[in-house]
Amino acid sequence: MDERDDFKLLKQRLHRKVLDRLDLAKLGQTRNAAAQEQVLNFIRNLISDEVTPLSTPERDRLAREILDEIFGLGPLEQLLKDPRISDILVNGFNRIYIERAGKLEFVPDLAFKDNQHLMQIIDRIVSPLGRRVDESSPMVDARLPDGSRVHAIIPPVAVDGPYLSIRRFGQEPVTARSMIENQTMMAPMLELLSATVQGRLNILISGGTGAGKTTLLNVLSGYIPNTERVITIEDAAELQLKRNHVLRLETRPPNIEGKGAIRQRDLVINSLRMRPDRIVVGEVRGEEAFDMLQAMNTGHEGSLTTVHANSQRDALSRIENMVSMANLSIPERAIRRQIASAIHAVVQVSRLSDGTRRIMTISEVMGIESDVISMQDIFVFEQQGIDESGRVRGLFRGTGIRPQFAQRLANAGCQLPPSLFESRMKV
Repeated sequence: MDERDDFKLLKQRLHRKVLDRLDLAKLGQTRNAAAQEQVLNFIRNLISDEVTPLSTPERDRLAREILDEIFGLGPLEQLLKDPRISDILVNGFNRIYIERAGKLEFVPDLAFKDNQHLMQIIDRIVSPLGRRVDESSPMVDARLPDGSRVHAIIPPVAVDGPYLSIRRFGQEPVTARSMIENQTMMAPMLELLSATVQGRLNILISGGTGAGKTTLLNVLSGYIPNTERVITIEDAAELQLKRNHVLRLETRPPNIEGKGAIRQRDLVINSLRMRPDRIVVGEVRGEEAFDMLQAMNTGHEGSLTTVHANSQRDALSRIENMVSMANLSIPERAIRRQIASAIHAVVQVSRLSDGTRRIMTISEVMGIESDVISMQDIFVFEQQGIDESGRVRGLFRGTGIRPQFAQRLANAGCQLPPSLFESRMKV
């Protein structure tokens, strides 16, 4: 066993000894400097009693980890300090996973003391927000101060102990340049998308969980002119629009009595009374889809939204199903006509097997024929295999088809050369 293993075992033993001797629940409620100094002195006394010597950096590291357990978010603190980590998934007190660079990893060196310790950390997250999680209300959504989205679910709903999921967002939003450098799309695709935003076309971004829908929505919203009044509507505020004239609205869950809920549909309806130039809905999930289509069709052009779906065709079908949830007794044909009239382009994004994110298709919604919404692809990504390192290889290419809305973009001052739609790029 080498020195690294010896230190790891010593650290684990001291770690447990400190946690066992301290009243975590009591100290967790006291976050002043005096309490932290008291804990530091206690740790130093324990270390001085050890036969195995520790260097000053090792002592400082151990003390910092113990303080994180008591005054911060325990094992999660060092994960939250790593900007490369996009998801933190706690599948029980001793099973922590992270997503880094699009890949899930198990973290064997980090664990909570027990389920009670994990529950204390969850309570520490939600309590400052006036929320609570217990047997009568075993599920909760919350946000950390850095904007990370938190979901916790505890027994009796969670069978094997509390589960915690943290969806993180970078301190600095992803830029259009970085999306091209990361080969999420090629430059001609960005040129087309930026023109559709400036030309006030309605865009639907479709994709699965973690595919990068919100990231792309952030990038595209950057092309909205600063002179326009923008209202964003989200279940949990994730969008980071860097502009002056933006109003951010967020839904609210019901209280413990089941009252006081504010739904996305309520916010969409109210946003129409706030004189918006554009409405950006973080994600449509239900009956608010009808009001979103109404807004797109009645003078709020240039609106953006996302939807969970595996293809652009599925995305339109999901929108149709959501409109049906509003119980307005509208015929299917009429719903499809509204969809075809409201949405001009569908952008499909995916997270591939190697963790990279790609824009798979940019499609134009052309209208309705024989009760079916017709579409045509403008740009596509063709996967051509996987190299020896496991990286997905493929080809971005234009289909050569000039979209019908190109003339509308030209009238808005966005001229797109015909050669743009024949562009190709291997990745």
